[in-house]
Amino acid sequence: MSSENLARRAGRLANWAARTSYSLGKRLPGADAAERGIRSVERAALTELRRRLDRVDDPYLTALSQASAMTQHTGNGNQGMEIADTVAVVPARDDQRPEPLRSAMAELLNRSLGFGKERAREYLYAVILRQLTPDEARILAALADGTPFPLIDVAERTSLGGTGRIVLRNASTVGKAAGVSLPDHVPSYLTRLTGLGLTDIGDEEPELETQYEILLTDEVVRAAEQSVRRARFLRHTVRLSALGSSFWRACDPGGGSGGG
Repeated sequence: MSSENLARRAGRLANWAARTSYSLGKRLPGADAAERGIRSVERAALTELRRRLDRVDDPYLTALSQASAMTQHTGNGNQGMEIADTVAVVPARDDQRPEPLRSAMAELLNRSLGFGKERAREYLYAVILRQLTPDEARILAALADGTPFPLIDVAERTSLGGTGRIVLRNASTVGKAAGVSLPDHVPSYLTRLTGLGLTDIGDEEPELETQYEILLTDEVVRAAEQSVRRARFLRHTVRLSALGSSFWRACDPGGGSGGG
């Protein structure tokens, strides 16, 4: 099976898993074997993904290796250093040692001169992709069709009935829908995904009332509620952002190529 077909199959299976009741599926006959098959395909797809990501050079590591090579050739007698022909000269400090952080910035600045729109987008998505955990990838897959999920912040209610300190942010049912391995970490996952610009936190949607009620019974939410004298629940929704949607279109292992 070619890597392209394997990636497509993994994408279809991942989308199926994200849109199917995970807790119910685990109770069905043969579900354990099916899940092992899905995990096996996912691992193969991730191996192919890592191979492709390795083609995108990390400017910091590139600068480090080039600086190391430069040091070996020049010793410590020069007043400055030059990282390859296309990279700006980066002056050294008084101790004459190469400065990899400055070199990495020079590497990025020089790359920007030759990057077109598509190459710049590919580089951005590759850098984002390197930062994701497998659970976060599952969450993105669950959000990929644009469906919003309920999200709750737990705050301490003040004596006047207002909102005090937030004791839990971004609890959501999307983690269970996606079948994440660490459901207790869903609030942290969503905080990271929002920080990366891949998800948006929106207003409460009344049509999700039943899901909000289910979320209030979540162990993480209950623990946060019990940590304060009087809790106040702030209802929101989470969905893919514009960047998240274009990122998923470009990276979806079950879709075609493109960068939206």
